[in-house]
Amino acid sequence: MKAVAGLGIACVLASLAMYAVLHVMAPSADLDWMRRTISQYALMPNGWIFDTATLLLAAGSAAIVAALLRAGLLSGAAAVALGLWVAGLIGVVWFEKHNWQMGPSMSGDIHRVASVVAFLSLPVGALLASRRGGGPARWVAVGGVVSLLCFAPILWAVLAEPWTGVRWWRAIPLGGVERLLGLAEVVTVLLLAWWALRDRPNGRQLDPGAPQPGLTSRTMTADPASQIL
Repeated sequence: MKAVAGLGIACVLASLAMYAVLHVMAPSADLDWMRRTISQYALMPNGWIFDTATLLLAAGSAAIVAALLRAGLLSGAAAVALGLWVAGLIGVVWFEKHNWQMGPSMSGDIHRVASVVAFLSLPVGALLASRRGGGPARWVAVGGVVSLLCFAPILWAVLAEPWTGVRWWRAIPLGGVERLLGLAEVVTVLLLAWWALRDRPNGRQLDPGAPQPGLTSRTMTADPASQIL
């Protein structure tokens, strides 16, 4: 379980480093990251970095979910939600966003749906999972709440568009909001991994004062001389 969770953490951290590289390496460094979504990197000459980073994040998340399942920390609903997060990430790579120089496309529509599924399913899965434990699980819940709060400006922009007359992607600095949301969700994934590493199978925390397996209360309280004989 620890090896799988550790592998997941390594993949997630590697993906985070690759996303950071996109912001400083030409030509993607010239992108207006406050206005343009992170998926725009996939349409640039070094777009393979975005695709690789996203697939690494999906693989790392899947490994962490597997470790949580092995530890007995996930309910069925939480496992489904976190599975949708992984599937959404893969969908984001498989179906590229709209290339507006060529016009809208079916691939772009599916990409948008996959993005929304990924962005919402992770915090929902984190909140559902956190109901099964304390300690690290409370931090997982915090990560889920923060992620939903980061998504709130996007939801507000979409719902307010009929009244404001401003297209939702222009009403807010969409690129900046999306990057803040993505960072919050990556941190939530790492908190899930931390929870998996901290807990024993079936979600029981290690307790130094608890009886060890194979020792009954009778053997622990028996006369020491009788244990020697």
